[in-house]
Amino acid sequence: MPVRIPRPFLILPLAILAGCASSGAPRSGKATPEVNALYDRMNQASKGYEASIDQARRGDTPEAALTRKQALDQLKDASARCALTAGCDPQRFAAVFDRLLRLKDGSFIEGEDADDTEQEAEVGAQPGDASGSVVVGALPQAQRSVTTLKGQQFSDLMVMNGPVKAALEMWLTQLRPNLMDAYVNYQMMRYKMWPAYKKADLPEALLFGIMAKESGGKVHAVSRSGASGPLQFMYATGLRFGLSNADGFDQRFDPTMAAQANAEYIDEQLGTFNNNLELTLAAYNGGEGRMKRIAAANPGAGFYDPQIYGQMSAETRDYVPMVLAAAWLFLHPDSYHLTWPKVDGEPGQIVLKRPASLAELTVCLGSAQGMSEGWFRTLRNLNPRLDPQVSQPMGARLEVPKQLEKAYATSCTDGPWPILASDLHNAVKIVAPAAPAATSAALASGPSPSTAKSSSRASKRYTVRRGDTLVGIARKSNCADVEDIARMNELKGHQLKVGQAIRVPVCR
Repeated sequence: MPVRIPRPFLILPLAILAGCASSGAPRSGKATPEVNALYDRMNQASKGYEASIDQARRGDTPEAALTRKQALDQLKDASARCALTAGCDPQRFAAVFDRLLRLKDGSFIEGEDADDTEQEAEVGAQPGDASGSVVVGALPQAQRSVTTLKGQQFSDLMVMNGPVKAALEMWLTQLRPNLMDAYVNYQMMRYKMWPAYKKADLPEALLFGIMAKESGGKVHAVSRSGASGPLQFMYATGLRFGLSNADGFDQRFDPTMAAQANAEYIDEQLGTFNNNLELTLAAYNGGEGRMKRIAAANPGAGFYDPQIYGQMSAETRDYVPMVLAAAWLFLHPDSYHLTWPKVDGEPGQIVLKRPASLAELTVCLGSAQGMSEGWFRTLRNLNPRLDPQVSQPMGARLEVPKQLEKAYATSCTDGPWPILASDLHNAVKIVAPAAPAATSAALASGPSPSTAKSSSRASKRYTVRRGDTLVGIARKSNCADVEDIARMNELKGHQLKVGQAIRVPVCR
């Protein structure tokens, strides 16, 4: 239960913080009038931002958003001019900017509405809810995100150091398309994944950060090491948290079950590492056993301490700040000139009026509702147990975004589009005819160079298990595609049976 602090007493700590943030690094000589003018603008922007928080507390949501935007624009402009002005210290602006982000995230809001703020965050209230805190409701994403982790503000757990800043830049530049795809995928699956995190009292931003880094929101993602699903569980770890093979389906691919297992794992590891989020994420990526041994040998050390950081693999050193940076952007997009796409992820259902596969539905839906990249990924994510190439019978119920219910009725029940989709789906690939008997006899004396290359390829025996698909087996081999394995085993239609022995190419 947060301590209630009378509102008048909030002014003093905020003023002190503003003063500390504005103190800057020591500098020699007297600042020029130009530099002092920039510092004055910085202080005005900081006060304007704090005023926007106060406006939000009073319920003036539109005015608060406008005031906040004006304050940030003023701060960014002054910061840019500082970089071009001799004697101006850019670190002052960086310190103020970081403090304002933490203020926005709720770290310094502890007045009479603090309990209401936490309550709305916990229930995931939507914008415009009358019950709950107007402070949280005024902030993008935060209005429906838990921002506390085991009693601590998520922003207080963030160390805005070099690795995290570098990760922020990576997400905002080279990996920006990946980040946007992950956001869209997450919003479409949010109703399946978020409840597990809400129940565990874990930040939604953390769930997004892990998913963005692990799979980008692709439910059927499989890594080279065999980690699978939207949150990339290894098989043994998945089993420990209830993810098994049921009726031939690998439950690591189920977004609801994967989120539940992930929430349980994160909660368990937070207990192990004394609520240290960075060490918990390092364990998730690099292995909990190894992380426990390293932490036990260096009690009290944090992830970035040399005795810990120096023993992490390059992958884990990259993983932790990348997850935290994605989570931070989820909460603070506008502060980094980032705009999330508007996504309507309200869940819905369709009942097939004619047999169709997910692939066929994707074709007939086209770019409905402005989805330029099509609906294949969303349909697969929401119906993870279905083979996208297998036709589902008339009357089958499929999960879809509610916005597609009308599009399905309009485009996929009758008319030219389902006919086109069926025609494309049932097209038969041309297969080279078998060699005549005479040719076969000639080949018996010695294969041609091209044939020899295929037949002499090294392979190993593999026994098909429940949940296996030819695509998954090909991914695990790392040196063959589906067609390679199908040709090697003379498989028709890529059909597999549990217990079937096949040959899989071996990398050389």
